[in-house]
Amino acid sequence: MVAADAGSFSGAARQLGLVPSVVSKRIDQLEWRIRAPLFTRSTRRLTLTDVGERYLPTVRALVRQVDDALDGMARSNGELEGHIRIKIPTTLGVLYLSDILHAFLRNQPMISMDVVLADRSVNPTEEGFDIAIGALPELYGRVEDRPLCVIKRRLCAAPTYLAQRGAPQHPSDLVEHDCLVFTTSGSRWEFQSPQGVVGIDVRPKLRTNDGAAIFQAVLAGGGIAVLAEYLAAPALQSGDLVEVLQPYEVPDIWLKALVPTSRIAVPRVHMLLEWLVLHLSPLPPWEKSGATPGLPAPLQPA
Repeated sequence: MVAADAGSFSGAARQLGLVPSVVSKRIDQLEWRIRAPLFTRSTRRLTLTDVGERYLPTVRALVRQVDDALDGMARSNGELEGHIRIKIPTTLGVLYLSDILHAFLRNQPMISMDVVLADRSVNPTEEGFDIAIGALPELYGRVEDRPLCVIKRRLCAAPTYLAQRGAPQHPSDLVEHDCLVFTTSGSRWEFQSPQGVVGIDVRPKLRTNDGAAIFQAVLAGGGIAVLAEYLAAPALQSGDLVEVLQPYEVPDIWLKALVPTSRIAVPRVHMLLEWLVLHLSPLPPWEKSGATPGLPAPLQPA
């Protein structure tokens, strides 16, 4: 399972604290036992065979059952134990969520965690996550949706860009501008106005799945973009960016945790959910008094 996630024996070995030859030997022994190859090996990467793809979800479920059993035995002594696999957004994860998760691990020394950073929608049941954090509107069967906090957004550009191209006065003007698009959010931008919702299909000058890359492109004068306030606030305060189309507001979005219904009652998963709510609600750390936007202070264990 670790080798499948890492994509190589060397990557799996680093995660497990072993040498690659030991990992390779154990895989060979397992393949001999089941009389079928689990991986297609190349000089660059391991890929699962059809057999490996078919049984990986079953193996994940078995590992979870073992973890749950250990968790139950540990709780009999008053401590939680086991492993949590969680997906978090890349930029928000680097700036804030990683610190929150590290503080949780310091507070729960018997729990280990696998953190995957990805800016895409994830069905946690199908991909073997205990929790998948994101802000996209997708819903999945047998998955519970837990809201965590509101993320405010702003339409921004650099003064140098606006000096060259002028400022749009209406959302329809955006079709004449260089727009920088976050891939998973799409190229249809919507705005709230006194007359209702206004939508426009922009033509991307740049499209990327990384929020930090869009932020850097906006700062460099590359165009206009919708930015999360936790990214944009420091640059707006310094004047490196300005907000455009201010009469038209970009709707807020909700950061939420998607949890398989089969995992919601697992004590360590439930405790992590409560920890996330504690540190993100009612105000996320980037909005709290005294916080420096974009530069979170380390959290201390409760």
